[in-house]
Amino acid sequence: MDSNPEKPHVVCMSCPAQGHLTPMLKLAKLLHFRGFYITFVNTHFNHKRLLRSGAISSLDSLPDFRFESIPDGLPPSDEDATQDARSLCDSIPKNCLPPFRDLITKLNGPSSPTPKVSCIVSDGVMSFTLDAAKELRIPEVLFWTPSACGFMGYLHYQHLTERGIFPLKDATDLTNGYLDTPIDWIPGMKNVRLRDLPTFLRTLDPKDIMFNFANHVAQRSSMGSAIILNTFDEFERSVLDAMASMLPPIYTIGPLSLLSRQITTGPLTSISSNLWKEDTTCLEWLQGREPRSVVYVSYGSITVMTNEQLIEFAWGLANSKHDFLWVIRPDLVKGDTVVLPQEFLDETKERGLLASWCPQEAVLSHPSIGVFLTHSGWNSMLESICGGVPMISWPFFAEQQTNCRYACTEWGIGMEIDNNVKRGDVEKLVREMMEGEKGKEMRRRVVEWKESAIRATQPGGSSFQNFDRLVREALL
Repeated sequence: MDSNPEKPHVVCMSCPAQGHLTPMLKLAKLLHFRGFYITFVNTHFNHKRLLRSGAISSLDSLPDFRFESIPDGLPPSDEDATQDARSLCDSIPKNCLPPFRDLITKLNGPSSPTPKVSCIVSDGVMSFTLDAAKELRIPEVLFWTPSACGFMGYLHYQHLTERGIFPLKDATDLTNGYLDTPIDWIPGMKNVRLRDLPTFLRTLDPKDIMFNFANHVAQRSSMGSAIILNTFDEFERSVLDAMASMLPPIYTIGPLSLLSRQITTGPLTSISSNLWKEDTTCLEWLQGREPRSVVYVSYGSITVMTNEQLIEFAWGLANSKHDFLWVIRPDLVKGDTVVLPQEFLDETKERGLLASWCPQEAVLSHPSIGVFLTHSGWNSMLESICGGVPMISWPFFAEQQTNCRYACTEWGIGMEIDNNVKRGDVEKLVREMMEGEKGKEMRRRVVEWKESAIRATQPGGSSFQNFDRLVREALL
């Protein structure tokens, strides 16, 4: 093992979901690149999935970047299915602290071959780590992986309770226009409605697990010595300015997919965060297609839909007459297998490709991609911006609705599709984005944001400098 005991040692605790794991691993690699010894902690369940997908096979060759895992407290479940978010949010605060504390104690023990742990970088939602850090007197920095605007929504969950907005009073509030109520009291967030805040507030149950979990971890954010966000100053300035007075020092170091391009060689480049095995044939399929001629469709790692919704998307894509690359996870249809009509498959076989899981960053930076039909998860949105690709947004849950609202109204890079999806709307929006004036304008805007993101992450840029400051001020 490492014979350099004075190397700073960061323990990274990831949240067990694909959208959290991806940016945390990018951050860990960057810290390793800057000379830190890294212990990367997953749950046992996700650690096994990463080994099975081939994401982390070559572990033995890295003496100073190690993977460890702790139990999540849940009973055994289907090895490759996405775990239920509610069950995880119920179990993690109750079960994860003792094994995490034991792991840190072991790493700092007299017989441990590793340097002493100098800092913990934890996902903001894994807030049990704060208790271990306090007890063991180790500084802790929190990495909140959503957008700043989404995080700001969670920070104000407490106010929804105090103002009597949460819980909802009646089930009809979900459909009678009540969700369109303007929310004009959150600093730095203008033109948002109740429906644009993270969705866990949409319940009649005051004891709702997701709302209370999100509220709890958000309220504990001020216990960290610093906060890291995967965004860039120019993109979310008004929210970031408002947040600065509420929290410990904030370091915006995004988009991490651009910042981490500093690491071009070395053994870490082969390690990925994919919980599913990647299908790279889609990149071959894209070769030779006309520039900006393909619709890329992916709903991330957690979104589920009914087979009826899937079929509406399918016929909307078919009727648009544009080429498409569509990622369909095995567990995309709620409690069922995906069944697409044979007529659809026959009609689109020349111009459509269905894949199970794609190297999304590579796909979105491919010149043939014209628009991204997305659930508006934050990693996907940043990757789309970095690829200069405008979006059609079908948000599913959490802060995806907030991201969608900002994409459509503040940043001018997206159009929303109704949750009750209809093939006619899908066709119309795809055509508008691929052929229409609005689509042209959104492509122009997204390319401007892409250039801004590149500037932020290059030497001298705000995110580049903030990463330097994070290392010097918060982690060393």
